[in-house]
Amino acid sequence: MSRIIVTGPPGSGTTLVAAALAARLRVRFVDGAELYPTGSRAKAAGDPRELWLDALALSFSRENTLVVASGSLSRAWRDRVRERIPGIVFAEIVANDEAPVARRRWFGRSRVPAPAAQVDPLTADEPGVRVADDADLESVVDRIASLLSGAR
Repeated sequence: MSRIIVTGPPGSGTTLVAAALAARLRVRFVDGAELYPTGSRAKAAGDPRELWLDALALSFSRENTLVVASGSLSRAWRDRVRERIPGIVFAEIVANDEAPVARRRWFGRSRVPAPAAQVDPLTADEPGVRVADDADLESVVDRIASLLSGAR
């Protein structure tokens, strides 16, 4: 069973990494940004993140094997996700501002991530891995897959 959320700051390639990881694992990929409510549902929602969490939990309830791309999540939100989705693991992309060459390989041009927001990094008591984006896409995905296979 693969229940993985790939997180990271804007510009770190989380969507691309998550899609490549899903392809490697031969499981379905979901862009977490697409789970946010739009239109009248968004206006009616007190906190759109609550609806996002509902949609995320529903996605995982429909498919046990899934890789989701997400922006950075605070420890409190990761805890909430774990409460709703048993067996979830996180793969956190750690943006490395010293690695523009690697990013050029990913995006076809140099792309420097936006300044990282104050986000709580994954800690040793959380299921998941932290991986630097300091290499080409295939190497980063290989590293994540290898680390996650040992983390289960």
